[in-house]
Amino acid sequence: ECVRAPMEALAEEVRDEVGPLHVFRPYRDVRFSKDKTPYKTAIGAAGETEGGSVVYVQLSAAGLFAASGHYRPAPDQLERFRVAVADDRAGSQLESVVAGLRKAGYDVGGEALKVAPRGYPRDHPRVALLRHKGVTAGRTYAPAKWLHTARAKDRVLQAWREAAPLHAWLDRHVGPSTLPPEGL
Repeated sequence: ECVRAPMEALAEEVRDEVGPLHVFRPYRDVRFSKDKTPYKTAIGAAGETEGGSVVYVQLSAAGLFAASGHYRPAPDQLERFRVAVADDRAGSQLESVVAGLRKAGYDVGGEALKVAPRGYPRDHPRVALLRHKGVTAGRTYAPAKWLHTARAKDRVLQAWREAAPLHAWLDRHVGPSTLPPEGL
């Protein structure tokens, strides 16, 4: 009531701008974990844009976190991402987008390989981006009194809007997956 309801209210308020958000369940999968704590210590919600990017918001005792991009792209998306990064024109555009986001205070990341992916030279000028298995931009806001006000929604939307150049690049060069959904 005190945790899920506010996240559902936020999801409803941002629906017109980013589409529906899925609020995650509070239960942890403890089957293979030594820590059998049954509940998560954060509440999160995510949604997918028409272009295949993901928007994500999380609230915990550590504060508010808002991020977007391609977190775990499908294999066809990852292949298109790497081809675009390797391309001199498209890859340079992404470098500029990433540099601008970092300068604005965003953490740009995503799971990455330790070396260049197979088929790409280790000394490629954008090898750091090629190693990514996806790319996201996120910002963490420390706990503050404004977290209990409409300013929280404003900060989340601001983070997603400021990541718009990343979304535009991903939409143009990667797009949504064309593979059938898993499990079908």
